[in-house]
Amino acid sequence: MIDKRVPDFDAALAGMADGATIMSSGFGAAGAPHDLLEAVLEHGWRDLVIISNNAGEGERGLIRLIGERRVAKVICSFPTSSNSEIIREQYFANQIELEIVPQGTLSERMRAGGSGIGGFYTRTSVGTPLAEGKEVRCIDGKDYVLEFPLRADFAFVTARLADRWGNLIYNKSARNFGPTMAMAADTTVVQVDQFVGLGAINPEHVITPGIYVDRIIEVRGT
Repeated sequence: MIDKRVPDFDAALAGMADGATIMSSGFGAAGAPHDLLEAVLEHGWRDLVIISNNAGEGERGLIRLIGERRVAKVICSFPTSSNSEIIREQYFANQIELEIVPQGTLSERMRAGGSGIGGFYTRTSVGTPLAEGKEVRCIDGKDYVLEFPLRADFAFVTARLADRWGNLIYNKSARNFGPTMAMAADTTVVQVDQFVGLGAINPEHVITPGIYVDRIIEVRGT
């Protein structure tokens, strides 16, 4: 019987280790897997590589991991938020590595990682510092920058509903990077608002099919 539900965070994070690469969903706070990230913090893992749209905000989850010096590198589009300068301070103190990736390119690099694509050319970042050191090819008279796929050891994703097979429905904009990240990680762990029975989710409404999900933990009231 396929049942991807796990009872606690110890089971959800089995196999995590120092130096792991984690994809963390979320667009700002929407869809951010705060509880999974807090569990990583409590377990004490460090030297992590985080792939996320932004480098955390508020007072929970990713921003705490960074603030407590558990993160060695962040790959993101927006490293600072209006209420946090933590990553800026660490970066200029040479305490953290930062790779800035344009948002669409970040999403496409993850999609390429999940689809087995070896790389792609994009016009985005041509002629900017973000293209420095990268291959540039002229195609039909226009320059394109070569970008490589992103994969991770773990993807942390937030969903609204899940059945025990791992089929997921998201809550509006909390969907953001979750479906792409789920495809591009060796282990996908989902914190879900509510479990539902098999058949409760209309197959036409499933956003992420369970084949991409490894573990699900119910976290109510977040």
